[in-house]
Amino acid sequence: MLLEEVLTNLASASAIEKRGVCEPKVLNEAPAYGSAFSRALRLDVGGVVILLISGTASIDEHGNTVHVGDFRAQQRRTYKNITGLLEAEGATWHDIVRTTCYLRDIERDYAAFNEERNRFFRDQELDPLPASTGIQAILCRPELLIEIEAIAMFMAPKE
Repeated sequence: MLLEEVLTNLASASAIEKRGVCEPKVLNEAPAYGSAFSRALRLDVGGVVILLISGTASIDEHGNTVHVGDFRAQQRRTYKNITGLLEAEGATWHDIVRTTCYLRDIERDYAAFNEERNRFFRDQELDPLPASTGIQAILCRPELLIEIEAIAMFMAPKE
């Protein structure tokens, strides 16, 4: 039923409203250190909200990399940052439909990544789980070990 409603709303949408999303209590804005992107973008399409969350990593509210050398702590901080972006728009992890997970060294870190993800998703009581892809990649800062991007979708609150 929700999918039918979403598709109907998308088909009848006359315009797509978009705006940047931020949550400065947990994560600084990228332009603060010279990079040109939004931490997340909110699209309002005929009553459906889509949050496109940019690649997010273990960065603090001052733009510093935190937990250098500690993969698990970096992953937990990344989840905290994504959670803050979701909450800033009234969303939760239950609204996440897809994640793309970039690991600097997938052979070394995948087991730890999967354990942390399973624990986090279980704590969030996610069912169904989001679609997901894991990729090995060179990340934008050499000290980053993981970066995650996400897509969330939910119905806009009725006014």
